[in-house]
Amino acid sequence: METWFIVVVSLCISALIKSFFNLLFSSSSSSNNKKKLPPGPSTFPIIGNFLWLRMSFSEIEHVLKDLRRKYGPIITLHIGFRPAIFVGNHSLAHKVLVQNGAVFSDRPKALATGKIINSNQHNVSSAAYGPTWRTLRRNLTSEILHPSRVKNYSAARNWVLAILINRLNKSQWESKSVIVVDHFQYAMFCLLVLMCFGDKLEEKQIKEVERVQRELLLSFGRFNILNFWPTIGKILFRNRWKELIRLRQNQDAVLIPLIRARSVEVALKKQQRKEEYGGGVVAYVDTLMDLELPEEKRKLNDDEMVSLCGEFLNAGTDTTSTALQWIMASLVKYPDVQAKLYEEVTGVVGPPPPPPSDEEVGLTVIKEEDLQRMPYLKAVVLEGLRRHPPGHFVLPHSVTEETELEGFVVPKNATINFMVAEMGWDSKVWDDPMEFKPERFLTSTTVNGDGGGADKEAVVGGEAGGFDITGSREIKMMPFGAGRRICPASGLALLHLEYFVANLIWYFKWTAGDNGDVDLSEKQQFTIVMKNPLRAHLSPRTEH
Repeated sequence: METWFIVVVSLCISALIKSFFNLLFSSSSSSNNKKKLPPGPSTFPIIGNFLWLRMSFSEIEHVLKDLRRKYGPIITLHIGFRPAIFVGNHSLAHKVLVQNGAVFSDRPKALATGKIINSNQHNVSSAAYGPTWRTLRRNLTSEILHPSRVKNYSAARNWVLAILINRLNKSQWESKSVIVVDHFQYAMFCLLVLMCFGDKLEEKQIKEVERVQRELLLSFGRFNILNFWPTIGKILFRNRWKELIRLRQNQDAVLIPLIRARSVEVALKKQQRKEEYGGGVVAYVDTLMDLELPEEKRKLNDDEMVSLCGEFLNAGTDTTSTALQWIMASLVKYPDVQAKLYEEVTGVVGPPPPPPSDEEVGLTVIKEEDLQRMPYLKAVVLEGLRRHPPGHFVLPHSVTEETELEGFVVPKNATINFMVAEMGWDSKVWDDPMEFKPERFLTSTTVNGDGGGADKEAVVGGEAGGFDITGSREIKMMPFGAGRRICPASGLALLHLEYFVANLIWYFKWTAGDNGDVDLSEKQQFTIVMKNPLRAHLSPRTEH
């Protein structure tokens, strides 16, 4: 025990002395640069960094709201060993991400825990800005997210919608109100598993994949402390390190057999001279098998394929199901909006049929091409993303060279992030920003009717007319990020949200559950999921 204590104390003292020497020499040699950093609260070396790392992003967001009032729209926090800069202004975000994208498009070097989770930055979201990232992103966008590929998965979306409708229909008969988020997550996960592995897996298999993915995702925040001096952390928190490695090994144990099984099936089909396995549907795993990393001149190994598949499943499930829950909660909170949306949907496709009693029976659905004739639906989805973005920050960016921003120096390798939710609630940009008003995304145009008269047609526009969700012209909100590292699946996410919202409103009338109200207060906005999940009563439309 004495030896253990001496080792720990010695390591801590050594690290403390090193930090003070670094602070002393860096302050004397670059005091001018330090003075030019964007403003922010002072912090004590080591202790301050340690405290920031202990905080969750929801806690940091509370702090940043107060700091923004004091220091302005660009703030510096000392998180870890590099300054972390946060931007909460639309024009600054556009200047950084769009006008100077090459300088601000890198990612921070992987932390100790990240090296385990993302196979040392071998996935799209964490890869450094360069050839490997371009290869991985190009593969995803051209092979899976291309419109022709997305269209091939329409049957899969119909299948998943049938699962969701039947689960909701069954639940509303078993209980007066339904907690919907679990059903949303399961439905989206079924869809993403099929897109990833190419087959309709059995429910038991889907649940097993979901279990290992969710265990790793929900536990990850607990491991932040391991990134603070990992050498010491591996001694002090050895049990937590073992837990992290165990969770990753569990993920490997479930996903690698699925990857290898798919590889065998694809190889057999190729031998039979069928160009595409599965009747023309290409799975994400298929595109990874022959992919070569340009810098390393090799193919992906099993761990890297697991990281890419895990990223694909998580990115497409939680953000979309969370956004869907917020949108449906808003439609419960504002029944007049729900009624107007239902009127538009039925005006395009007619009244809904009764839900089938068995998910294996074909479900009549709103076709994806019909969605293009529903501008109010698109406005509802956009307003949901503005008012309740599923992520309140983007993934951190890293600066490749020292640069200047608004008179402040942004050092090389500093991290920079963006206050996504705050931008969507800025009263200088949005009228009544805390209200849910889809009409803000609509403009009216006059078109000639068949009888020679004039008809009014609503089109998706915006408060200033014409709305660009990518932020390439200007950034007014950025739920998918912006610039070169914008979410590559933003188009797919919008399609899924429009498709599920339209069909859920078509089949069911949504009203508040047991408590008779839906809490959309600001206190809930600091987390990716609702603290009080939406509990709704669902009434089949054909009964009204």
